[in-house]
Amino acid sequence: MNKVMLIGNVGKDPEVRYVDQGQPVARLSLATTERGYTLQNGTQVPDRTEWHSVICWHKLAEIVERFVHKGDKLYIEGRIHYASYDDKQGKRQYYTEIWADNIELLTPRQQTT
Repeated sequence: MNKVMLIGNVGKDPEVRYVDQGQPVARLSLATTERGYTLQNGTQVPDRTEWHSVICWHKLAEIVERFVHKGDKLYIEGRIHYASYDDKQGKRQYYTEIWADNIELLTPRQQTT
């Protein structure tokens, strides 16, 4: 089973582009933080932040384009996707993405009156 669940904050406004026959694809950066703690011997373990590249397709990309902004808190369910490419020097580069299947907006929306 390939399943990922993340809660984190969007690092910058999502990038949305349109591919094959106008299908939207959104890319966003999500920061998740593991809180620091103190060991019994007094040693401080600092916070640790991980950055995730999240890809959304089709309807989910449209939702991201309309409603997701830098700083928003999101819950994301998806799967890990590994890929590679050859850079300009011909060296193989590897990267990891989260392909989102579901997103929940956790940041309350401002109400307009």
